[in-house]
Amino acid sequence: MHSFSLLDLSPIPEGGTAADALRNTLDLARHAEANGYHRYWLAEHHNMPGIASAATSLVIGHVAAGTKSIRVGAGGIMLPNHAPLVIAEQFGTLATLHPGRIDLGLGRAPGTDGATAHALRRHREANDSFPQDVMELLSYFDEASDETRIRAIPGHGTHVPVWVLGSSLYGAQLAAHLGLPYAFASHFAPAMLENAIATYRTTFRPSQWLAKPYFMMAAGVCAAETDEEASYLRSSQLLAFARLRTGRPGQLPRPVSDLSTEIPEPIMAQVEHALSCSATGSPETVRQQLGALAAKYQPDEMLVTGMIHDHAARLKSFAISAEALSDIAGATRAA
Repeated sequence: MHSFSLLDLSPIPEGGTAADALRNTLDLARHAEANGYHRYWLAEHHNMPGIASAATSLVIGHVAAGTKSIRVGAGGIMLPNHAPLVIAEQFGTLATLHPGRIDLGLGRAPGTDGATAHALRRHREANDSFPQDVMELLSYFDEASDETRIRAIPGHGTHVPVWVLGSSLYGAQLAAHLGLPYAFASHFAPAMLENAIATYRTTFRPSQWLAKPYFMMAAGVCAAETDEEASYLRSSQLLAFARLRTGRPGQLPRPVSDLSTEIPEPIMAQVEHALSCSATGSPETVRQQLGALAAKYQPDEMLVTGMIHDHAARLKSFAISAEALSDIAGATRAA
């Protein structure tokens, strides 16, 4: 592992507002920059009461304008929700305003429920054209010739780095085939992680964009002074995920001392499995758990995420995590 980054969904805390969430996002991004994080990514979700990053490119611009050097990008844009030309123009504009700092991660899931997907004018057959849409988008970031009829302006010639995101073998196969960097959503869907890594690395084809495979895994993190405090703070995310799984999405709940009174045991087992690629505890515990993940999966980069109701506690969690990740990355570079 050579570097580490942060994924933020701009969580709206229970009792707070979207404005609070967006202020917290910029504050967290500045702290991430100061703590050595390489990238700060935001994700596209729609019709989610607890997430404020739906207009992802706008939030990326807000964060990039409020920071100085950290890379800022999408983790990701759900491309079937959009025309590739529109995304090329948006991210071409971002790259023009913030040269050398913008990333574009692409997914093919709707990022929402069926009714909202319909409201987005998303067609069900759009998934079938995902590889072609990715290639079309890549072409808009390339140099344009005099014969090019359709250009992204701004966009052409910006060479915005494009990533393929995924939680199954489909994304791994596509990223390898196109020769693009690949990020796996192991922070909420770890089941296919090992197979996806192997597929991506063994079938990767060098391209004009990337000479050798570059793999980033995602992991949840919740760090505090003690294991007990970290477990208490993490209860907010567990409860939010359980409510989402049972069709009751809402704002990020306040932490609770006893989740057994809030989440039925079968649902809790599902939640724990889905969020198992994670590190929770004191600085030493988090260091050991993140180190074990890095040693087992050998990512080129690790993307950490975590939703904590109290903003100050969330800042501290990512600061503790940065110290651990910096040590792990340093050991990898020295090996």
